[in-house]
Amino acid sequence: MIKRICMWSGPRNISTAMMRSWENRSDCEVVDEPFYAFYLAQTQSPHPMFEEVLASQPQSYDEVIKGLHADPIPKDKSICIQYEKHMTHHMIVGCDMTWTRELSHCFLIRHPAQVVNSYTNSRGVCSVDDIGIKRQFELYQEISSLSQQDIPVIDANDVLKAPKNLLQHLCEILGINFQIAMLEWSKGARKSDGVWASHWYHSVENSTGFAQYKNKHLHLNAQQQAVVDESMPYFEALQAKTINRSN
Repeated sequence: MIKRICMWSGPRNISTAMMRSWENRSDCEVVDEPFYAFYLAQTQSPHPMFEEVLASQPQSYDEVIKGLHADPIPKDKSICIQYEKHMTHHMIVGCDMTWTRELSHCFLIRHPAQVVNSYTNSRGVCSVDDIGIKRQFELYQEISSLSQQDIPVIDANDVLKAPKNLLQHLCEILGINFQIAMLEWSKGARKSDGVWASHWYHSVENSTGFAQYKNKHLHLNAQQQAVVDESMPYFEALQAKTINRSN
């Protein structure tokens, strides 16, 4: 029996470090942003490595879902968890989300100012839709209703402050055992990484664990601050639901 866990995140949100953490378990395989090509094909958004992403994945929504949930997935019988890293902005409004009903879920959030700063540094531009926080809130409501689950929400900053405590608590909520291997991993790329890793994953490829939390003062321009201001109500609504055992 495969336990499938969907982690719903926006970009620049330690989501790849979190994927490394889960992949380092002895019983887990990971799937990296399976709807990226679908999203680009539908929106034609001029992302870095646009053509490479389109060529690397199915562009059909239904085909992605079928591939994700084919059974059995692993050749290695020790694998019993599939961890799916999803970007909330890839799930275009109007997508049929009923496929999420029987799966386990978690939402990974990060303060909009931090996301906007990091995203702009990597791509040069940033909009409310790009960072996916509004869409994240909408999906939290929809998937909670569909699944009838009290879905855990974790704040990236809480993870960085106390990764062991928070991951132990999250595993407990998800009904699986915590493994100490989730806290450290070896440097480098992974076969499981999406083709876009060469543009976006430099920091993670040089890491061996979660970075230490640092409270940085960010200098945002007027356009960046406008994105933050519009995203804040949705972030605050999700933040009110966060789990935290860092103390």
